[in-house]
Amino acid sequence: MRYRVIALCSAVLSLATACCVAAKAEDAKPDIKGFFLLTDYPAVTLRPGSTSSINLKLQNYGLPPERFTLSVGGAPPGSVALELRLDVPKDAQIGTTNLTVNADGPTTKASLPVAVTLATDLPAKLALNPQLPELRGTSKSSFEFQLNIKNDSGKKVTASLSAQAPQNFDATYTEQYGSQELNAIPLDPGQSKDVKLKVRPPNTVAAGKYDVVAKVSAEDASATATLVLDITGQPKIDITGREGLLSARASAGTETSIPVVLTNSGTAAADQVELSGTGPSGWKVNFEPKTIDRIAPNENKEVQALITPPAKAIAGDYVATLRASARGESSSQTFRIAVVTSTMWGVFGVGLIVVALLVLVGAVGWFGRR
Repeated sequence: MRYRVIALCSAVLSLATACCVAAKAEDAKPDIKGFFLLTDYPAVTLRPGSTSSINLKLQNYGLPPERFTLSVGGAPPGSVALELRLDVPKDAQIGTTNLTVNADGPTTKASLPVAVTLATDLPAKLALNPQLPELRGTSKSSFEFQLNIKNDSGKKVTASLSAQAPQNFDATYTEQYGSQELNAIPLDPGQSKDVKLKVRPPNTVAAGKYDVVAKVSAEDASATATLVLDITGQPKIDITGREGLLSARASAGTETSIPVVLTNSGTAAADQVELSGTGPSGWKVNFEPKTIDRIAPNENKEVQALITPPAKAIAGDYVATLRASARGESSSQTFRIAVVTSTMWGVFGVGLIVVALLVLVGAVGWFGRR
């Protein structure tokens, strides 16, 4: 089998200065001395006609600095990072060949065996990397994770996308710059693409951290990434009347106090809750108190809504809207107000009718005598 082996460094390398070597020696255990030639991948599988690189490392523990000469398929000294490039001919035979990388110095030598296997069809290999593996927000937030998917194999694949999320969580993949939902993406050899995984928790979820496992798979290869949603508490204010009543009676021109109950059904305290309200034209709506400092989760607070219809309001049913707002949360509720007119106005009206009748009777009697 014929290989062209290129060491991507000069033919002769000089080790670091003595002080640098001494610093390396301090990091190593005191009883370890020697010269080592290392690699993360002592065996690789390639396809004929392809090019691959193997990272090498020369490590010097406690020995004096030396100059090392590289031979064909060799490498150099003293904790120097190297890269061995293999250019495989297209007509290379299928099988395994054992190469030996040699580093020769005046007093020290090192060698490293590397097994190179050629195959006609390599298995699929995928990588999945999130840009930010943990995001924080409330139960109303939409969490968007940026994911990079890479095809590390030598053939084109169609990668399927899936996600495992807690119950009632909604998880969908979309394009990086778009809203089109994705179930799979095509990837050429060595190609990488960015996608977004949108996760929406239910509004009723409690505060805490939740894991979502993103997965990409193609043929017999797969890759996963664990993503974390840090959900903070969120207040939720509900407004109602005492005992659930949403109606009341008020007299025209008179201030009427209506008890209103505020309930925090959320997962965090509602601070500085401000109350306001509106009614038909000419109505006055105030509160006592106007602001509540704090309503804890599952706690109730009662206030008084002070509603005053105008003095000339006609008797009938009207609608007033009461509102409560806190930081990041607001709520409103409508109340039906039945307005009755004042008794004095009724007496005055009856008096007018009596006076009119007396005038009419007097006029009839006067003209009847004539």
